[in-house]
Amino acid sequence: MRALIDQLQAKGKIYKRLEEIQPKELKIRNKIRIFSATDMNGYYTTIFMVSQKSRLLMKDVLKFEEIYQKLVTYSGHNYKYKILTIDAPLCSKAKKAFGEAKWKII
Repeated sequence: MRALIDQLQAKGKIYKRLEEIQPKELKIRNKIRIFSATDMNGYYTTIFMVSQKSRLLMKDVLKFEEIYQKLVTYSGHNYKYKILTIDAPLCSKAKKAFGEAKWKII
């Protein structure tokens, strides 16, 4: 988690509360780390941390949107910001789709 905090601080994002939500709580089986954060202004941010070797494709955009909807239902509120941290290469169409869905990619 310290690596994530350092990475976000390098981008100028500072949070007063950061908690991890286990995928089992959302009833998903994906290898993903999900964080719910509150920034200094009180806005909620969700952070998806994905580590995989294969390229992220359009089907992954739909999968992450589905996980996001489950997270909104689970937490009971919408998130103002959605951040995706990935290690894998990103397909150009998927990058465009993430941009249209208002995801910030790190």
